[in-house]
Amino acid sequence: MTTQPPDPSTQPPDHYFTARPASDGELRHVPVRLAGRDVEIVTAGGIFSPDGIDKGTRVLLDEVPPPPGSGTFLDLGCGWGPLALTMALRSPAAVVHAVDVNERALDLCRRNAQALGATGVVATTPDGVDPGTSFDLIWSNPPIRVGKAVLHELMTTWLPRLTPGGTAYLVVQKNLGSDSLQAWLTRTLPDRMGPVEVSRSASSKGFRVLRVQRPGANP
Repeated sequence: MTTQPPDPSTQPPDHYFTARPASDGELRHVPVRLAGRDVEIVTAGGIFSPDGIDKGTRVLLDEVPPPPGSGTFLDLGCGWGPLALTMALRSPAAVVHAVDVNERALDLCRRNAQALGATGVVATTPDGVDPGTSFDLIWSNPPIRVGKAVLHELMTTWLPRLTPGGTAYLVVQKNLGSDSLQAWLTRTLPDRMGPVEVSRSASSKGFRVLRVQRPGANP
């Protein structure tokens, strides 16, 4: 019997902060489809969506264009790694920073990257990324339920690090404030990063995919 991934809205907020890496006995081996391939990844309790790819992440993966062949990419709030792994598998020449505050999730992301040969993935806490690093592409299913203050800080910390011509794609559930986030980004980002275009690039299954584009040469 196939287990359906849980709805993110049902997940407890403390899943972002479970620090202890999972023991081998806690690992779950889960079949998923990433980058057009059927693969097996490991997850564990105490992280976001331990039963597979959640609905929002799947919408993002289905709706965004393929990543560039190379560059420096960011998966903000990586969890066990579906976005980072997809970027790395589709663009083996890229460096993909997989960022999360959850050490257990980072450990799982590293395990999955190693198992799948995704050598470009660098899984780290936010302070492990060099402050001078900028990104050609950002994919994120941001942790909406941490609250507006934390979410807005995440957005204003990381989105201004897009390179000229760089693009960010954010997936947000419609009933959890996707439209208000789009309006806030449109008002706020120009003061932080200069000219920027914020738009809705897709809408599917109750989720919006927001696109943040920094003008400039294509990466």
